[in-house]
Amino acid sequence: MLLTGCFAAGHTATGDRSGRPLTQNQTPVTPVNSKPAQAPPGLPGTRTPAPTDVGNALTRLLEPIRAQSGTQVSVAVLEPRTGRRTVYGSQTHVTASLVKVDILAALLLRTQHERRSLTPWETSTAASMIQSSDNDSAGALWRRIGGGPGLTDANKALGLTSTQAGPDVHWGLTRTTAADQLTLLNAVFADTSPLSTSSRQLIRTFMGHIDADQDWGVSAEGSRWQLKNGWLQRSHSKRWVINSMGRVEAHGSTFYIVVLSHGSPSMSHGISTVERAARTAVHALYSTAPPAPPIIH
Repeated sequence: MLLTGCFAAGHTATGDRSGRPLTQNQTPVTPVNSKPAQAPPGLPGTRTPAPTDVGNALTRLLEPIRAQSGTQVSVAVLEPRTGRRTVYGSQTHVTASLVKVDILAALLLRTQHERRSLTPWETSTAASMIQSSDNDSAGALWRRIGGGPGLTDANKALGLTSTQAGPDVHWGLTRTTAADQLTLLNAVFADTSPLSTSSRQLIRTFMGHIDADQDWGVSAEGSRWQLKNGWLQRSHSKRWVINSMGRVEAHGSTFYIVVLSHGSPSMSHGISTVERAARTAVHALYSTAPPAPPIIH
């Protein structure tokens, strides 16, 4: 399949922005985003409990975005402190560069099985793949994990059930759902995970030092964030795939957010749609009253 556009762009990085090399055991540093958290237009910025289910609230708020933009959007959001989560859209989407987090997780699971740390080359290549979204680095690590079969094996261990690895060398054509990517985020950021503590710390560190021109997406609804984005223009339709996922701090809480989309007429249009969906998802979860506890007699 011939593709135009790109899975990702950016120069090759070998460490964080200070130029220091990163190691597998480095403690992650969460940067402060320059964009303040905002409520979606027309929505209150304070908690206003509503007598409705959060899933219904999310659907009600996202349907106008889909209708107005003409973009197909799937969203998954989790507040780990309370365990509240909701998903909008079950269709599969092409990952583009979003799969690079999955590739790194697969590599780290392999090194754990081999009872070793990443080599210096693997560490610098992984940093380039996540922080700068370098495609050559992704291709090299795709081969290192065994391509599609290696990714599939890793996803079984991680609990992803609806992700299909891209064919042959086409890692960016991996297909996934928002719910599966939320499972991956939970494996990266939760305390209990198939990934070791040092493996989780490394992924978090890289996701917290994304190149400045790539810090859009779910970061729109957070003062602090760790994220990965993916974008691709499809050759047959000229429409754009725009994806974003990550951990954000907003409204005094932490949220894991995934937004997958396809069908946008331009990259900028897709980014705007994804950011609006991310803000809306957090608002739906934050402003909807939690279910009442059972009455015990």
